[in-house]
Amino acid sequence: MDAERLRLLLIEDNLPLASAIMHMLQAQGHLVDFAADGRTGLRMALAAPPDVLLLDLGLPGLDGIGVCQRLRAGSDRHVPVLMLTARDALDDKLQGFASGADDYLVKPFDDAELLARCLALARRHHIGQPHLLRIGPLNVDRRDGSAWREGVALHLQPQSLPQRILLALADAWPRTVTRSELIQRLWGDEAPPSDPLRSHLYLLRQALDRPFQGEMLRTVHGVGFRLEAMP
Repeated sequence: MDAERLRLLLIEDNLPLASAIMHMLQAQGHLVDFAADGRTGLRMALAAPPDVLLLDLGLPGLDGIGVCQRLRAGSDRHVPVLMLTARDALDDKLQGFASGADDYLVKPFDDAELLARCLALARRHHIGQPHLLRIGPLNVDRRDGSAWREGVALHLQPQSLPQRILLALADAWPRTVTRSELIQRLWGDEAPPSDPLRSHLYLLRQALDRPFQGEMLRTVHGVGFRLEAMP
């Protein structure tokens, strides 16, 4: 399996085909959301932009061309779109690209090709996407704080202080974050007494560094903390 775990949205009204695609992608470790019509899929894509959108052209309610056009007009980031369709005429492809599609795959297609296209689109568009932070082998998703190192999910409780520390350090990378800055971000003006960061940094190190070779969480003595991208 590829080290990248993608968040995918599939908009497809052929339920047997959609089920087969979802099963294949999930078996490869990817996260897949699903909609059976264009309007629902568009709402989902705008609310939580996926890493790649798999978009059928012939959809009920709002077709793939309309979904792609409205997504491009309404999203604050570029969502890579892979159009899936049984139409293979040049005019259909040109219409899809004109609406904002990034790639085009004609049905029936091979599972391996679909997966390869998704991975290629995701890699091409990761740089600059505001929700996914990549620091060497570490990926941190700003939307929910989930993180992976070398493709392995880190065991951090959602919304826990160790997870929030990691997100703060990832947001600031490669800058060093001072102790006072971290404390202010986590507790505001109501920080607990003594050393409020110690135990939470320990738990973060247990999740981020202990299972792997090399330390990414570094203490900058007298200043604070930073993440170091491993080679």
